[in-house]
Amino acid sequence: MDLLAYSFMQRALLAGVIVAVMCPLIGMFIVIKRQSLLGDGLGHIAFAGVTGASLLNWYPPLGAAGLTVAAAVGIELIRRRQNQYTDMILALFFYAGLALAVIFSTITKMPSTGLLNFLFGSILTVSKADIISIGVVALVVIGIISRIYSRLLLTSFDEEVAVTAGVNVGRINMLFSILTALVIVMGMTVVGILLISALMIVPVATAHLWRKGFKTTMALAVAYSLISVVGGLLIAFFGDIAPGGTIVMTAIALYAITFISSLLYK
Repeated sequence: MDLLAYSFMQRALLAGVIVAVMCPLIGMFIVIKRQSLLGDGLGHIAFAGVTGASLLNWYPPLGAAGLTVAAAVGIELIRRRQNQYTDMILALFFYAGLALAVIFSTITKMPSTGLLNFLFGSILTVSKADIISIGVVALVVIGIISRIYSRLLLTSFDEEVAVTAGVNVGRINMLFSILTALVIVMGMTVVGILLISALMIVPVATAHLWRKGFKTTMALAVAYSLISVVGGLLIAFFGDIAPGGTIVMTAIALYAITFISSLLYK
């Protein structure tokens, strides 16, 4: 309990808990849609947004949010016309974002420390302003998902059935893409741009091992995500190692434990 005496740990835990809840909520639908690479692709776009904002002397997270949302809209618009090539479209944006990030960071001569903070997370340096931003995004994401939940669920499982049921599939998919972009930008301060996709996918994959219904699986995914973030943060604090990596490795360890337990149970 001594670590709670430190204000930076209080802020880190609060930010981590918020992100830990948000990531599986989005990740559940990403897995159902079979778009697990979406997080990685948008993450690299966010990196380009950070370096581009630095080039223009803007607030980096704002640049990341703007470019990532724009890319999410672009991916969805192109996907509608070439739905059978979704992986290829994601790859194009993935490489474009990475290339732009390299170019922008070279031009601005951005310090390596700043780049590493965005790439691998800097949860221990989260400020009150960051927590407010993360909280606002979380409220927006929860509000929109709760409003479109049934339509998003139907669209994720089968778009043709959703169209037959009168769902505006295009609008739902566009909203979901934008929400995904916002969650990625929100979570980059916790585990970093390169690892945020793992926090969206790994807890969901672990929860799926229980073979339960959708809502139960979502609740389990959130629980695994919370354990990963809090546990990883504690390990990082006492072991004096990078929090982003320990959070993701804790999530992967939970997957391995659950997988082995399921085999033994059978």
